[in-house]
Amino acid sequence: MVCIYCGFPTRVINSRLQTKSNSIWRRRRCLNCVNVFTTHEVVDWASAFVVRDLKNAQLMPFSRDKLFMSIYKSCGHRPKAIGDASALVATIIQKLLIKKGHHQAISTKTDIIETAQSTLDRFDKAAAMSYNAYHQS
Repeated sequence: MVCIYCGFPTRVINSRLQTKSNSIWRRRRCLNCVNVFTTHEVVDWASAFVVRDLKNAQLMPFSRDKLFMSIYKSCGHRPKAIGDASALVATIIQKLLIKKGHHQAISTKTDIIETAQSTLDRFDKAAAMSYNAYHQS
């Protein structure tokens, strides 16, 4: 990575795995101007995870935000809905990736809905019922 101040190469001086957000926090120092800055590295789900549309068999990039919003709406009655939804989304994505193995994960919308539903069933029955009512078709 290059320095955000001068564009020269940097060196990692500290690095920590952030398990809750599935990211890596890094402290970097520029080899030229000696400035220090922090970076957060996260997975680009849109390129790592693909969803197959069952109606026309098209492949679409996975949208963590769409999943988050549907889970958040289902957890709206909870006092810490944002934090709960974020943790649930991380759990759902982890379960989907385990199901699909180490190759580029291709899932269907049905797989995502079923995995989210089973995760919500174990977490909060009211949220699961809300999610099911919205996604039942």
